[in-house]
Amino acid sequence: PAGLIAAEVLTRSDVTVELFDQMPSLGRKFLLAGRGGLNITHSEPLEQLLGRYVAETPLVERAVRAFPPSELRAWCGELGQATFTGSSGRVFPVSFRATPLLRAWLARLGDLGVSVHPRHRWQGWGSVADGRIDGRTALIEHDGSVAERTFDAIVLAFGGASWPRVGSTAGWVESVSSTGVEVAPFVASNSAVLVDWTAGFAQRFAGAPVKNMALTVGHAVVRGDAMITESGLEGGPVYAMGAAIRAEIAAGGSCTLAIDLQPDLSREVLAERLGRRPKDSLATALARLGLQPASIGLLRESTANRLPRDPDQLAGLVKALPLEVRSTASLERAISSAGGISLTEVDSSMMLRRVPGTFVAGEMLDWDAPTGGYLLQACLSTGVAAARGVMQSLARP
Repeated sequence: PAGLIAAEVLTRSDVTVELFDQMPSLGRKFLLAGRGGLNITHSEPLEQLLGRYVAETPLVERAVRAFPPSELRAWCGELGQATFTGSSGRVFPVSFRATPLLRAWLARLGDLGVSVHPRHRWQGWGSVADGRIDGRTALIEHDGSVAERTFDAIVLAFGGASWPRVGSTAGWVESVSSTGVEVAPFVASNSAVLVDWTAGFAQRFAGAPVKNMALTVGHAVVRGDAMITESGLEGGPVYAMGAAIRAEIAAGGSCTLAIDLQPDLSREVLAERLGRRPKDSLATALARLGLQPASIGLLRESTANRLPRDPDQLAGLVKALPLEVRSTASLERAISSAGGISLTEVDSSMMLRRVPGTFVAGEMLDWDAPTGGYLLQACLSTGVAAARGVMQSLARP
């Protein structure tokens, strides 16, 4: 997506653009992002939205400010894909799908005259006589042969390392790193966490939702719905806590999540309700609190089915169920990845400081964000920023 929108912005500014993609067709990662409904951006106030991004410099923030959600929604409308805001504040095309938007987008790029070259793979830069890297020269492989091409500017938008089957293989890392550009290792982001469930629990509850929970890691709390999987837990609150979970696992080998299964009720209220009918079975008492079977199953799983009978202790467990996480799911199955080119290697125009003439955008840069529209928003915003950076460089005498 970052590369496609950079191509559009440049072509609209009367720049001749050639677009190279290693896959047989364009936009495969974009289609994957819309598999369950294309969450294109988020409707929350801009300052709150900017706080969702984890980055070591303000570069991503500046890009999103320059191409904010309002402009992204207007852009969708220009492509004939009006947007709407869901109950969670997330923004979707009315069609709810990526295919119509991508089809209209590619048609527009064709009408603008963008020259598309599928099955072409970037193999690095060329060099000038003294051995210096030439950031305006690219080595491009096609059908087993490599050709050297020279341009006025190059925009790289290779993506990160999640879902490599759609093209984001991180195969570019070695070439970029060899120039001295700092590239942080890619790690899974917005991915499930792995938990050592008992076989019986996994068999019974895999695929069951845990509704309206609050997840605490350290001092941070996130509310939402999660899903139990055969090997762990996934969903919005888990994804939002991804960076904190990874940090705790890296520091101590595991991370203990605290899950509040009834965030709208205090411990005191829960204890009082649990104590009203002391002769009720634990299953009945917990069901009377409004807990679903999956939530009750989590309580039993966390205590090896030795739930406390004391109302206050049981209420405390409902409010802070401990769940030990040993790792996150594999990078290949993560929704996105963290890591990539350090933002300190990029100047304010999105150009690589060590490789003048080459600009970078999207998820190949080292920033992170939760799901909710933030990922596509930043990819598209940095793509626009890179294109504008190219135009500034071309305008210099």
